[in-house]
Amino acid sequence: MTAGEDIAIRRKRLRYRAWHRGTKEMDLILGPFADANVEAFDGPALDRLETLMNEEDPPLLKWVMRQEDPPAHIDTDFLNLVIADHQSRIEK
Repeated sequence: MTAGEDIAIRRKRLRYRAWHRGTKEMDLILGPFADANVEAFDGPALDRLETLMNEEDPPLLKWVMRQEDPPAHIDTDFLNLVIADHQSRIEK
C-alpha cells in the first residue's frame, strides 16, 4: 500500500465515522463537514479532525451549539471551522 492509498483509506474511514457518531445531531453536523472538506485535508488537518471526533457527542454538541465553552485541550480554531460550516448549512 502506498502513502496515497493510506491517506485515501484514512479519509474514507473519517467520513464514515463522521456520519456514524451515535447521535443523529452530530451525524448531521460532522457528516456534511467531512464530506465537504476531508478530500482537501492533508495529514495534519486529518489529525485535527480525528482528535475532535474522539470527543464524546454530548459535550461536542454543546460546544458546536455554543451552549458551553470547550475545555482548554480542544483545538478551538478547528472547532470554529466545524461551527462555521454548520452555521452556513442551517442558514440556507
